[in-house]
Amino acid sequence: MSDMTVSAEAVGEVRPVELSADVLDEQLIGQLVDRARASGLQLTGEGGLLQQLTKRVLESALEGEITDHLGYEKHDPAGAGSGNSRNGVRSKTVLTDVGPVEITVPRDRDGSFEPQIVKKRQRRLTGVDEMVLSLSARGLTHGDISAHLAEVYGASVSKQTISTITDMVMDGMAEWQNRPLDSVYPVIFIDCVHVKVRDGQVANRPVYVALAVTVDGTRDILGLWAGDGGEGAKYWLQVLTEIKNRGVEDVCMVVCDGLKGLPDSISAVWPQAVTQTCVVHLIRASFRYAGRQDWDKISRALKPVYTAPTAKAAEDRFLDFQEEWGAKYPAIVRLWEHAWAEFVPFLQFDTEIRRVVCTTNAIESVNARIRKAVRARGHFPNEAAALKCVYLAVMSLDPTGQGRKRWTMRWKPALQAFDIAFDGRLSVGRR
Repeated sequence: MSDMTVSAEAVGEVRPVELSADVLDEQLIGQLVDRARASGLQLTGEGGLLQQLTKRVLESALEGEITDHLGYEKHDPAGAGSGNSRNGVRSKTVLTDVGPVEITVPRDRDGSFEPQIVKKRQRRLTGVDEMVLSLSARGLTHGDISAHLAEVYGASVSKQTISTITDMVMDGMAEWQNRPLDSVYPVIFIDCVHVKVRDGQVANRPVYVALAVTVDGTRDILGLWAGDGGEGAKYWLQVLTEIKNRGVEDVCMVVCDGLKGLPDSISAVWPQAVTQTCVVHLIRASFRYAGRQDWDKISRALKPVYTAPTAKAAEDRFLDFQEEWGAKYPAIVRLWEHAWAEFVPFLQFDTEIRRVVCTTNAIESVNARIRKAVRARGHFPNEAAALKCVYLAVMSLDPTGQGRKRWTMRWKPALQAFDIAFDGRLSVGRR
């Protein structure tokens, strides 16, 4: 069985082509539906009107293809002595969006006819592959997808076939992972999610994610990288170096969690970049050292620190926090002191920039979609399977394009502030 190649764009929802009124006769369609209902024929399901129409359309298209191939119509005397002619038909069943459809495929005597709409050995139309990819991207396992197709379409599709379909995206994934990037980004958010991979034994493996905001205010996921063991600054250095080698010459700010050694890795790749630690990560890390009964009080006590108008004011508010909680939770004080150099940079900017860079919320929404997709799988047999699942989830983030519009509108004010604060460095990316 051979399969059609599906591009990475096929992961998203497929938008139907709108036919013009002169091609799509509304009156004719109404007559077909009325006749079907009058004769008790179902519109959908096995043997329904949609299946019969699909069969007729496919067979008509195949007949047109062999006519073009031979150069004369069926039963046309001009074909006599032409050296090639029709040689009957063969039956095959193809899986379509409306379920399995049995069609007859014409043949020629010398076997040179290569049908295109339903190719030789092809058992599924492209829409079915796109459906499988879309369901997989939304977290359904191969078994769930197989059961769904059997229940809704009455089609028997093995888990191995579904795996073959999803494997089609691997070439597109490699191309996407190595594509050239913009020369300048205002902000890059970096984080990692953990997936379970069975490599001898099941273990957590980090998948590193880098999300950038372009100079036009759009979201651009730069790539996915699978690491070994826990998240590490050394591996992040490799990831950031690869991003630089793909064309990123300058980054204004890099927003990250408080991983030890990460600021050094960032400055080694982009010396001018400002490293900003996510405030939410700092607060969550603070809670690890405190009793649950004190979480709300600590959160209220820290709010004046990260909402201070200046770095000096934040330092004064932190001294107040230290006096109140330092004796009971010295580890929280030490945590903030160690992260202070990467915590205060955003305080030098105006409100528009503060709002978008004080947390990694921009990438957390991506991580949430990834976690939803991988949660249903339990664990993966290998690294490639894990990356394929994560890639499918990432490619299906915004199928309608509405999220892209909202994202751009939200970032426009911040980008104006970036232009001023970073003295025209973004203008290089707009050339």
